[in-house]
Amino acid sequence: MTNTSARSDVYVGAAGSNSGARGGIFRRTVGNGGWTALTEGLPEASHVQAITVHPTNPDIIYLGTRSGPYRSTNRGERWERLPFPDDGTEVWSIMVHPKNPRVLYAGTSPVGVYRSDDGGDSWRKLPKATQPERVKMKSFVCRVMRLAADPARPDEVYAALEVGGVMRSLDAGESWEDCTSDLLKLAERPELKSKIDSDTEIEGMLDGHALCVSAARPGTVTLAVRMGLFQSSDRGSSWKSMEIGRFSPLTYGRDVVVSPHDPSELFACLSPAARSKDGSLYRSQDLGQSWTRFDHGIKAGSTMMAVALHPRDRAQVYCVSRQGQVFGTQDGGRTWSEDQLPAGVQDAYAVACA
Repeated sequence: MTNTSARSDVYVGAAGSNSGARGGIFRRTVGNGGWTALTEGLPEASHVQAITVHPTNPDIIYLGTRSGPYRSTNRGERWERLPFPDDGTEVWSIMVHPKNPRVLYAGTSPVGVYRSDDGGDSWRKLPKATQPERVKMKSFVCRVMRLAADPARPDEVYAALEVGGVMRSLDAGESWEDCTSDLLKLAERPELKSKIDSDTEIEGMLDGHALCVSAARPGTVTLAVRMGLFQSSDRGSSWKSMEIGRFSPLTYGRDVVVSPHDPSELFACLSPAARSKDGSLYRSQDLGQSWTRFDHGIKAGSTMMAVALHPRDRAQVYCVSRQGQVFGTQDGGRTWSEDQLPAGVQDAYAVACA
């Protein structure tokens, strides 16, 4: 049953494109009408890559955009740009500290991590959040696509980089370590070699899109990259393939999240490629040992980009495809609905609900 004790909203962020496709952030209240573009306070041409909702106050929402970070205190009715130290820095990920919601981390392009200790009112660039440039991409600069903290040890922070592998901090971001050496070893396997936008076949294994850490097994990190899903049981020091191809014909990993209701439950967005005509949502109930298709009776016409789980109602799950199809269930996956974003909106990157 859907939790009716409080309003539930779904948010989708789109990056738009140089070819004229619209970007921005859009909201739909569950059970009440269509999509609303949330534009007040944002630049006219907004490119939204990340949406993070405050864990205890759903009125507060953070955005990562090509124009920096933004915050709303009224569910997106109005946005304020947060004072970032470096103008022109693109924000691709925002994480709220699992124990102290006043502490935020933001991942950027060019590669960097910033921390705020006052809910976003001020930020500091963490000086050692860098990675070796192993892959020279031709069409974009490397970026921090996802940040995640270990719920059991919240000062341990992990970052997935596109295209740069994984790095970790064990001291709340003050210093960082490269966690990519084992991914490079895996990239020597013929089936894990891939190059699309560079001159090296390690590109696919370092094409990090998302990662998460579960309270069910502290120190275990699950990673989504172009070549599939991978897992580390030793805080990112070594990695093994989860062999997602045993369960899904689609293996391009775009998103992976842990359920806020069950730490052994993972959800992953899987597709054929970055720009494809298919996509799917899979669920694991045993921390990645096995996976089953979770979306039923719907058909994504493009790459499945992101998934969001409702923080108060485990029956609500939403996912979005690159071309703006938004799929949702309010009954734990038994039935699904499809809503298309407004005409012209493409390159959806993020979805959130609260």
